[in-house]
Amino acid sequence: MLPKIKLYGTNRCHKSTYYKNFLKDLNLKYEFLDVEECDENAEALRNLYDTKKLNFPTITIGEKKLRNPSDKDLKKWIETLL
Repeated sequence: MLPKIKLYGTNRCHKSTYYKNFLKDLNLKYEFLDVEECDENAEALRNLYDTKKLNFPTITIGEKKLRNPSDKDLKKWIETLL
């Protein structure tokens, strides 16, 4: 089974939109979790970091956490984990 991909971000964030399109272009299923419209999503994102800050965009692939990754790094982890 493939690890679940989650994208934590906001609809107003250009980088969040960029990653949505990036994942769609690769035909990958992912879950977008808006941290401004849903307190539960914001809390889940805060719990990923020791600082409890809303560090978005953040992408998780299974247990791997990527904070605002470069295209190269994101592709590498997708290929490694999927």
